[in-house]
Amino acid sequence: MLITVARAGESCSARYGSGDAPAWRTDGTVLVTGGLGTLGQLLVRHLVVTHGVRRLTVVARSGATGADAFLRELRAEGADLHVVAGDAGDRDVLAGALESIPADRPLTAVVHLAGVLDDGVLAAQTPERVSAVLRPKADAAWHLHELTAAAGVPLVAYSSVSSALGPAGQAGYAAANAFVDALAARRHAAGEPALALGWGLWDARSGLTGDLADTDVRRIARSGVKPLSSDQGLALFDLARATGEPVVFPLRLDTAGLRGGATDDVPPLLRGLARTPVRRATAEAGDAPGQESLAERLGRLSAPEQDELLLDLVRGHVAAVLGYDDPRTVGERRPFTDIGFDSLRALQLRNRLGGATGLRLSATLVFDYPTPLALGQQLRTLLVPDAGDQPVPAPRADAGSERPGAHEAALDRLGSASREEVFDLIDDMLSE
Repeated sequence: MLITVARAGESCSARYGSGDAPAWRTDGTVLVTGGLGTLGQLLVRHLVVTHGVRRLTVVARSGATGADAFLRELRAEGADLHVVAGDAGDRDVLAGALESIPADRPLTAVVHLAGVLDDGVLAAQTPERVSAVLRPKADAAWHLHELTAAAGVPLVAYSSVSSALGPAGQAGYAAANAFVDALAARRHAAGEPALALGWGLWDARSGLTGDLADTDVRRIARSGVKPLSSDQGLALFDLARATGEPVVFPLRLDTAGLRGGATDDVPPLLRGLARTPVRRATAEAGDAPGQESLAERLGRLSAPEQDELLLDLVRGHVAAVLGYDDPRTVGERRPFTDIGFDSLRALQLRNRLGGATGLRLSATLVFDYPTPLALGQQLRTLLVPDAGDQPVPAPRADAGSERPGAHEAALDRLGSASREEVFDLIDDMLSE
């Protein structure tokens, strides 16, 4: 396994040439699955314009629908593109695409980009959901391997860094890409040319990443993997081929962003790259040996002070899950479902709060206590059970005036707030 890195502000094309990579043959046909998606079009254009490939057979689920302008552009460059409509996970579709390649322009390489995402926590996975993810990525890779074995041509597959970092909620997708990585390694060991590229996020939104919100992008960035520009990605594509390795992870790593990161944000595989070791969540909560526990701290406070401390704790972890820069912009009365919480984010928040409090918390915690205020009060009940018979005061109509200048201070923060943070802050102010 090799990790190639593009650092912020650097031009990969300037730093790395493709001269050491095997040249793309221009006298035959390159088969590309998923070649009309966002990343597929970038790659096909790169093969034609940069590497002089002149004939491509592209397998796309929807055929050429919606790609007329792109096909005209490439044909104007002198390329001959033949589009096959069908599911890349269907062996018969792939066999038909290969049979359509003319004898005088034989297959010279295969690039496999097809894939499908269906994120969700492990408990929500079903055989049908997992199969839908494995089929276009893993099954298609195996079919291509078998169908082209006799040709001895390179098999280049787009994989994902999820196979190595194992992000929460991507069990099926991580497994599919781990299979692709293993297949490339197996082919390489047998002397057959193969390469699996374990990509992170690209700036160009594809069918896999088009639904990501800004908060998702910020959360991914906190893991140390930042989005690649199209130029960086294509330059790293060429560099990866020049390494001669079967599995390469072309990533834009932000090692500075890893320093002092929270345990849940930084994948274990990347923690060694941070100069400052990541602290355990329990230590952050004050449960390290010789330090006062959260429950002990609460025991010395009045009920209102306990509520305020726990509300701040909840809002801090909500902000971390959503990628907010300022926890104070998290509306204390706004339902979690209104600020983008799904089952995956709910599980992340449960795990973070469990580490911070030392409590074993229910997976349905966010849905049982649907606002930061309600959740903080429930944590108080669990952490200070002796105070459970003290009624929790209902929010007063003038709660917003408890802290003089609270709204003015909040407005001062709007200048650097994201759109989601602004909406949360406004909703919270209107509810007071």
